[in-house]
Amino acid sequence: MRKTLRLVSAAATFAVFGAAGLSLGGAASARTFTAHDMATLERVSDPRLSPDGHWVLYDVRTVDYESNKSKHSVWLADATGKESPRRLGVSDEGAGSARWSPDGKAIYFLRNRKDDTAQVFRTDLQGGTAVQVTDMPFDVDAFKIAPDGKTIVVSQAVFADCADLDCTRQRLAAKKATKASGVVYDRLFIRHWDTWADGTRNHLFALTLTEGGQALGKPVDLMAGIDGDTPNKPFGDEDDFSITPDGKELVYSVKIAGHDEPWTTNFDDYGVKLDGSAKPVNLTESNKAWDAAPIFSPDGKWAAYRRMVRPGFEADRFHIMLRDEKTGEERELAADWDRSAGSIKWAADSKSLYVTAEDVGQTRLFSIDVKSGKPVALTGEGHVSAFDVSAKGLVYVQDDLSHPAQIFAADLKGGHPHALTNVNAEQLKDVDWGAAEQFSFKGWNDETVHGYLVKPANFDASKSYPVAFLIHGGPQGSFGNLFHYRWNAEAFAGAGYAVVMVDFHGSTGYGQAFTDAISRHWGDRPLEDLQKGWNYALSHYKFLDGNRACALGGSYGGFMINWIAGNWNQPWKCLVNHDGIFDARFMGYSTEELWFAEWENGGTPYEPNTDYTKFNPADHVADWKVPTLVVEGGKDYRVPQEEAIATFTALQRKGVPSKFLYFADENHWVLKPQNVVQWYDESLGWMNRWTAAQ
Repeated sequence: MRKTLRLVSAAATFAVFGAAGLSLGGAASARTFTAHDMATLERVSDPRLSPDGHWVLYDVRTVDYESNKSKHSVWLADATGKESPRRLGVSDEGAGSARWSPDGKAIYFLRNRKDDTAQVFRTDLQGGTAVQVTDMPFDVDAFKIAPDGKTIVVSQAVFADCADLDCTRQRLAAKKATKASGVVYDRLFIRHWDTWADGTRNHLFALTLTEGGQALGKPVDLMAGIDGDTPNKPFGDEDDFSITPDGKELVYSVKIAGHDEPWTTNFDDYGVKLDGSAKPVNLTESNKAWDAAPIFSPDGKWAAYRRMVRPGFEADRFHIMLRDEKTGEERELAADWDRSAGSIKWAADSKSLYVTAEDVGQTRLFSIDVKSGKPVALTGEGHVSAFDVSAKGLVYVQDDLSHPAQIFAADLKGGHPHALTNVNAEQLKDVDWGAAEQFSFKGWNDETVHGYLVKPANFDASKSYPVAFLIHGGPQGSFGNLFHYRWNAEAFAGAGYAVVMVDFHGSTGYGQAFTDAISRHWGDRPLEDLQKGWNYALSHYKFLDGNRACALGGSYGGFMINWIAGNWNQPWKCLVNHDGIFDARFMGYSTEELWFAEWENGGTPYEPNTDYTKFNPADHVADWKVPTLVVEGGKDYRVPQEEAIATFTALQRKGVPSKFLYFADENHWVLKPQNVVQWYDESLGWMNRWTAAQ
């Protein structure tokens, strides 16, 4: 069966609030969307409601394409929509992570000072003058203001065994002064994501705030003696720690490093007094899987946090746990809700939680009543990436396959949402977007599998079109109804391709059993879904030219490209492999996050009865024959560059037409604007070459 998505507005359709009417395209004299458009779009994120619910702070990322850089600015919007949003003047030198003071009269934000070190600054609602708040020796990457306004907590990268900040400063200066370049390691995580370890750890420090908003006194290391990172590296942020409503204590989520750091997923929540008068206490020691930092109900009665239950599995379901702050008793909220909780926030009355979760190809915002545990979807089709809530309203960021993100506001009584932003309207006013729709079919084990089709721009039903068959990474991920800034369906549709994407077994948002189904089955169950999804698309969308199709994928999707090169190469005129695995066994020794490879393959590469050779692309090179473009980043430590070089070597040695696109300055993703455009130029050029009509 097929389900046509109504994508005429950036908000799509809302299950509770209705629809917000914001049009960003579809003009009569339309043009097609390009990779250059995508790379240069302004991006809105990080909405923050003022305590009275009247104002919304948010971030706008603007690209300077010529310099190949981007800059962040702080904007202020009227939540009622009566006044136009305005950019705060303190953003002239770049600013981000804007947060309200507890009384709503001041705005705290991050900005670089003259020595290029990021510090916390402060301004008023006019946003014209910035006053420096912190004077820390190293970059402040995250911060929080205590609810009573008396303390600020900031992060600093320090040596965990140092007694004070001066010790770290002296040690870094000594390292910089030496002319010897050798670095000695005595345990793993020598590198992570795209960075080599320098021995420092992200620690949280508390400072006293004056009534005027200045941070004074000696910083108190709230993680003294803790060999771990908060925020977590590389993608942690202030959600990894929370301050109690009375402003006296802090709880943070941290993985204690030790020898097993690369193969454990055991994060714990630690509680500590903000004045540093007692040692941190492990609050979740009994659970050996991931406990994410709690947030406290405004009335101080409850702490809510997210918990995984299977050690070593990074894609386990995040359960929502509630801990009674008086008795310490815990219970799971919405235990029967088969969705993995994303961001969570308390309602102002402490009676419900707001939670994001992937849900059948969408990412929705839910409200969950604390007493009943009943989840209610507040948004419908689309992808909610961030939100904030106050006693008087709700704001959230939403996008979909054919619309980049905008910020919307709604009341809490079921009223219609309204758009607060209209970024990129001028740039996209004449774009003809490819129409998208969701479909479903019977896949592996006769279970329902979903996918998306995006029609080419300027679609003509009487014509046939070449196909871009996109395979998502993860593998526990989803090519859902979202505006992806790397694998963007509309960029392919704008180039004249129909786009087919299948959320095969292993994808997220369809229940935990569906996600679990891929582990130790990388090459059979998802392949069956992809094959059946491809056959379904060909039979139901007659405009697809199955003889002019290319398959593309990154990360796990890149593994699958290598796998189908030797096991399902018949339909494809060309392949594009971005950061894909070539030799699963070697990958088990060379990747940094060992817990991933070991869970997915059933153990270490040197143990018996594992699956490293069961679905190993390197063992099927003899059957490779499809022209392939290989793409790799030099700073990719998740799937190291040797995997891509080996793939290209195999192709060249066999005489298979192939190219190797190498970005020395990129990691597992391609992020720099001009590199993004080059990626699409090379990929589409490769596809055009092999799918050209004969």
